[in-house]
Parts: sequence; structure tokens; C-alpha cells
Amino acid sequence: MSAAVTRRATVVTVITAVHAPAARFLPEAWASLCEQELPGGARWEWVIQEDGTTDEVRPYVPEDPRVVFHQGRPGGPGVARTIALAHARGAYVKVLDTDDRLTPGALARDLAVLEARPGLGWTTCRVLDLLPDGSTAGFPGDPDEGPLERGTVLRHWRANDFRPPVHPATLCVRRELLSALGGWMALPASEDTGLLLALDAVSRGWFSAEAGLLYRKWEGQATGRSSHTDPAERTARAAVAEARARALAGLGWTYPAP
Repeated sequence: MSAAVTRRATVVTVITAVHAPAARFLPEAWASLCEQELPGGARWEWVIQEDGTTDEVRPYVPEDPRVVFHQGRPGGPGVARTIALAHARGAYVKVLDTDDRLTPGALARDLAVLEARPGLGWTTCRVLDLLPDGSTAGFPGDPDEGPLERGTVLRHWRANDFRPPVHPATLCVRRELLSALGGWMALPASEDTGLLLALDAVSRGWFSAEAGLLYRKWEGQATGRSSHTDPAERTARAAVAEARARALAGLGWTYPAP
């Protein structure tokens, strides 16, 4: 028998939480995944988790052996993404919201950074808003391409009205680190920002300056609802997320372990 050892192909698990009103965008998200070209035999799988048990989402799920679809009782996008981890097989987990689209090369850039830099726990990238007329728009203030040291996200978020310097919808993270932190926060909104702050507390990240996500703006998105910006709830969400991040930083646990 040959002494050569064949390296198992790297798998990136893309996780999407979906509810019925946004299900119609799934084919576009899938098309953007199909455009991804990964190096060295790496591949992606797509775990779609419905936040509910309706009959309205399944018709939009692509017939593709790389795609799996599950349902569960409703609990919000954070709960849906976290329960989807039960079906993840990849070493890396990439977030893709139902109504968003990856740009060509986005997954390959995430993978290249994390494979080459074992001291990093996660990556993010530049975002372009995808407007209803099909045009795109960027916005100023992105950090420079390169590493994000621990505490960078929290400091910026705290000083800028709870707005992080990078977009949590672009997150790609090592699955073992994501599992160690318990997945997404149990919050009615900002659960992805809460996770980003926790990651920032224990590990270094990376920002890619090339746009990797088209963030759809449409009338039905959750972040456009009045409940999302309710001042009392927003303050409470921020307090819980900040307390978690500061507690993690104070405990001294870091990834990777010294």
C-alpha cells in the first residue's frame, strides 16, 4: 500500500436561515453559490434551515445534492442558524442570508485566508447594498484589508452607536470556534452582531477589502421593521452582547489556545 496520504478535501458549510416571506430569494442565493470556484478540491455544502414548519419554503429549495433542507419550530434567525450546525460537516461555516448573494470568488478568498493563517478565527469582507432597481452602492468607513486584532470590533461598535466596523452577514468562521461559543446569540435581533463581538473577544479576525456580498435592500427585510429599531429593545440587546464579549475577554480564553 502506498505510504502517501490523501488529504481530505476541505468543506465549507454555508448556513442560511429562511422564513416564508423571503423564500423566493433562495434561487438567487443558490445561483451565487454555484458561481463559486474553490481551489484544491475544496467544496461547499449548503444547509438551509427554515425558521418554522410551513409549506411555503420547500418549493424554492434547489434540487442539488450539495443542498440540504430542514425545518423546526420558529425561534428567529439565530436559533435557526444554530440548530443548522447539527447538519454541518465543514471545517468552516459561512453565513449567507436568504436575500443576499455572494460575489464570484468570495468563498475562495475566505478559505485562502483561513487556510494560510491558522492564528485567525474568522473573516469578514466588504459589502455592497443591492438596491431594488438592481444597482449597487457601497459606503465609506471600511477598515483596511488585513487582520483585525482582538477588541477592535467592540471598541468601534461601542464608539459608533452600536455599529460594528465590519458586517456580520459576511462572516466565515472556523466551525470549532463557532461551536465553542455556542453559535449565535439568543436575541430577537442583532444575534449576528453578538456573535461577532464574542469572536472579536477571543480571536483575531480578517477583513477583505474586495466586495464579497450583495446585501439586498427590500421592503420585507427584518432590519427594516420598526421593532428592530425600538430604542428600549436595542439598548437591551446591546447590553447583553457587550456583557458577553467583555466577560469572554476578561476570562482570558483565546483561540487558538497558546
